[in-house]
Amino acid sequence: MLEIKDLFVSYGMMEVLHGISLKVEDKELVSVIGPNGAGKSTLIKTVMGLVKPTSGQILYNGQDITNLPAHKRAGLGIGYVPEGRRVFAKLTVEENLRMGAYELKDKKKIAENMDRVYEIFPRLGERKNQLASTMSGGEQQMLAISRALMLSPQMLLIDEVSMGLMPIMVNTCFDVIQKLNGQGITILVVEQNANKALKVAHRGYVLETGNIVLSDTAENLRKDDTVQRAYLGG
Repeated sequence: MLEIKDLFVSYGMMEVLHGISLKVEDKELVSVIGPNGAGKSTLIKTVMGLVKPTSGQILYNGQDITNLPAHKRAGLGIGYVPEGRRVFAKLTVEENLRMGAYELKDKKKIAENMDRVYEIFPRLGERKNQLASTMSGGEQQMLAISRALMLSPQMLLIDEVSMGLMPIMVNTCFDVIQKLNGQGITILVVEQNANKALKVAHRGYVLETGNIVLSDTAENLRKDDTVQRAYLGG
């Protein structure tokens, strides 16, 4: 579904990604792990169209989307859950969700999608008229995921879902990610919490200082001595 070929990305004179190549198959859940500053968020933002690569190619369902603007990528079925949640603080839960459905004209479909996210996260349904700014970090993360689901995406790009959350909320978010993948949504997640990310993934990549240094099944990466020492506390 997604193929990244020899992707280079720079901020000014500083090159951040040095020829990244990776694939995500249809209905697969792939995790990219690595330390802070490795380039994980840059990678996911580039796939979404929020950062422009200096060279390389991004293919989605065989279509070259390298130069497509972010809103066009969303229209093709790519959902995005940004690092730090980025909810609309002064809007209610329901208003945030409606913002996520901005391209949908079918009111019935919007209502169906809203019912679906309230089923996934009942707490959001209980607080649909509450301002996003008054919610906890975990609740805001639920909202960020739900907002991305409002366009019925084929693929979800998730950036550091565990950041700043209590362990119980981290578990909840990864449970939901696994459940969504089980429902047929292809997922690419970049994540510093390697243990959680590899537990739910089919395959994984290790990104260090802008380079892919390892790639394998998630199970094999969890058993790898280098990964255990560096990321799993082994």
